[in-house]
Amino acid sequence: MDCRSKISFNKLKIEDSLPLTLVWLGVCLFLLICILSPLVYVLLTPTKADFVKVGTTAVWRKTALNTLIEVICSTSAAVAIGYVYAFAVVKGAVPFRRFFTFVPFLHLVTPPFVGGLAFILLLGRQGFITKTMLGLDVNLYGFWGLLIAQALCFFPMAYMICVQTLENINPNLEQAARSLGGGHLKIFLKITLPLSLPGLISSALYIAVSVMSDFGNPMIVAGRYKVLAVEIYTQLTGWMNGRISAVLGIILIIPSIILFVLQNKFVSKNMEKLAVVGGRSQLTAENKLPLLPRILLTAFCFFITLCVILQFAAIIAGAFQKVWGINFTPTLSHIKTIARCKNELLNSIRFALEAATISTLIASLAAYFTFRTKAPLAKYIDAVIQLPAAVPGTLYGLAISLLAAKVNFYKSNLLIVMAITIGFIPFSYRAISASYSQIKKSLDDSARALGASGLKLLFFILMPLSKEGLFNSFIYDFMRGVGTMSAVIFLVSFDTPLSSVKILNLAEEGFWGDSAALALVLTLITFALLLIGKSTLKLWGRKK
Repeated sequence: MDCRSKISFNKLKIEDSLPLTLVWLGVCLFLLICILSPLVYVLLTPTKADFVKVGTTAVWRKTALNTLIEVICSTSAAVAIGYVYAFAVVKGAVPFRRFFTFVPFLHLVTPPFVGGLAFILLLGRQGFITKTMLGLDVNLYGFWGLLIAQALCFFPMAYMICVQTLENINPNLEQAARSLGGGHLKIFLKITLPLSLPGLISSALYIAVSVMSDFGNPMIVAGRYKVLAVEIYTQLTGWMNGRISAVLGIILIIPSIILFVLQNKFVSKNMEKLAVVGGRSQLTAENKLPLLPRILLTAFCFFITLCVILQFAAIIAGAFQKVWGINFTPTLSHIKTIARCKNELLNSIRFALEAATISTLIASLAAYFTFRTKAPLAKYIDAVIQLPAAVPGTLYGLAISLLAAKVNFYKSNLLIVMAITIGFIPFSYRAISASYSQIKKSLDDSARALGASGLKLLFFILMPLSKEGLFNSFIYDFMRGVGTMSAVIFLVSFDTPLSSVKILNLAEEGFWGDSAALALVLTLITFALLLIGKSTLKLWGRKK
């Protein structure tokens, strides 16, 4: 016990350092002003009569039911696709495994509205598949179109979680079952699938929250199939009814928070169980699937890959065709119109860069105060900074808009940066916290013993050693911020137009070529900056 006490980690008390105390106060004020204040205000905005009106109106009850059906079906489809795809990659012994592994990540880093736009170009009334190839006059706007778009949009999230779960299943368990005479199907049903349940449930809870707050896909694809995320926006901008919009947002946030809490508790509860059965799944000649299942899994992976590639192909083709679905003459006119959208592109990139920088910095400080110091209110900082993950983007954008109007603050550029920052700061916080947890805590004691202050410890030891986590945080926030739509659509003005909102407006007005061209350029910029960032990180690592 004496030996352990000598090497135990002693957390820093921030009261011993005035600069550190001031930084802690700054973080607390940021969370109070930017996260708690808008949410509290929007919760207090509607009256009892507004809740009664929404509860007794058949349209809103139908919209809530539509949202519930959408969440259940889209989540189930996305999780099923993600799990089967992950099983094929990890345990299916499919050919082209590396290529199939790359496809979900490629889809994940594209702007979220690309899927909905590509769906219209491929399967709309003038779609390349439905009209040009098959000659069908079908209307997939509505529930079925939304289901397809969201299933393809969110399956990469399920894939990423399920891959980790499947890889951590100890192959010895399956080999032992096989030695006892178990067939492949029985082993899957009795061992692999039950051990995959933590990943399946975790991905389902996470995707359900994402589907519930999805705005871009329902706005483009849903048509007359009303869901709450879109109606929050419509009630404020179309009918100027902020209180009804707030009620719809509150209805949406309740199940979102419940799902978020369940997901967090489930992950933390099952983390140790997964570690107990952990191992790295390895394919051997004995546990390879028979030929027929491998053929079916390979065909499934090819089909999903084709769907993803077709989305990119549709955006590229739409940008260079004169009139989509009618006149296929190659043209550069749509690309040339991008010059008129210069402000939208520059604003999207600038605001995303600023928001990614701020969110990464605030998350770094919050993770430091929560896990490496004895800062007051550490548990509350941890809870508040993760709260936006459970808040639909439309409700948060509405909350900022209403509060800004109340206090007569109309700097839309600052409000947009604030919305993007808060929307993605939970991911930054989790990524950076995970990076900090991998650094030996004895380094903190050693640095302080040599006279390093709390801020020097953070900026010269922890952050340099966590550069990969910081980079991942910054890149993710930037990539998602460039194409974000749900929160910022309430905050754009004539002085601060954004590419994502412009793409939506062009699509709604029927300018598919211009919309596809702008989406293509924005996607290419996102990939270019991702490659530049990765290359910079590699060069930095080699120099170090």
